[in-house]
Amino acid sequence: MSTTPKSLYRDEGIVLRTQKLGEADRIVTVLTRRTGKVRAVAKGVRRTKSKFGARLEPFSHVDLQLYTGRNLDIVSQAESIRSYGPAIVTDYPAYTAGTAVLETADRLTAEEKEPSLRLFLLVVGALRALSERAHPAGLVLDAFLLRAMSVAGWEPALGDCARCGVEGPHRHFSVPAGGSVCRECRPTGSAMPSPVTIGHLEALLSGDWATAEASENAQCREGSGLVAALLQWHLERGLRSLPLVDRSDVAPRAGSGPAA
Repeated sequence: MSTTPKSLYRDEGIVLRTQKLGEADRIVTVLTRRTGKVRAVAKGVRRTKSKFGARLEPFSHVDLQLYTGRNLDIVSQAESIRSYGPAIVTDYPAYTAGTAVLETADRLTAEEKEPSLRLFLLVVGALRALSERAHPAGLVLDAFLLRAMSVAGWEPALGDCARCGVEGPHRHFSVPAGGSVCRECRPTGSAMPSPVTIGHLEALLSGDWATAEASENAQCREGSGLVAALLQWHLERGLRSLPLVDRSDVAPRAGSGPAA
């Protein structure tokens, strides 16, 4: 009986999660640059003498060599490109936001080995921003979620009506409809967020950080609620990590508000 030879390939990726396998192995879920999401077995990494166990932890950006397997691929080599974990896990808002970033990336890539370069780059950018404290962690998360929904084909309508396309802005917002809706199209139970909140979301989606960071705490929190509701509507069930996100750092920074 002939056997199909294993195929060797190399890719870089972000470790999204891990789980124990047997006494010494671990299954790692990695979002890769070229291959998409890959689940692979890292043999022996839980032994104290493992050469690359520490490189295969969540938040790690790694260069991998893998063999294709019948059910799960096998990691044969792992080299660290950058480990975002040490800087992220020491800051609770960054850690909770980062965990939500990884879970979202995992959930948005239900099909394994379906390439998604844009999502991969979004994850890398979010983790870099969190590790470098470039912006408040809650804002980094919301910007990532908005852009990740856009990549998935679910970009919320923040200007024109989500149903008929009539030019906005509009006062009503419907999660099931996909965003802002006009008076004629608004479903029963539509919300009426502050126009400033919608502007805040537009700033996060476009990368206008000056405007986003100047938003008041009330608009940041209202915007976060809309983003979370939209994401969980599309995913059809909630993210376990999202309710744990610490948004205590979303208040305007000193000097960002109007002068007294």
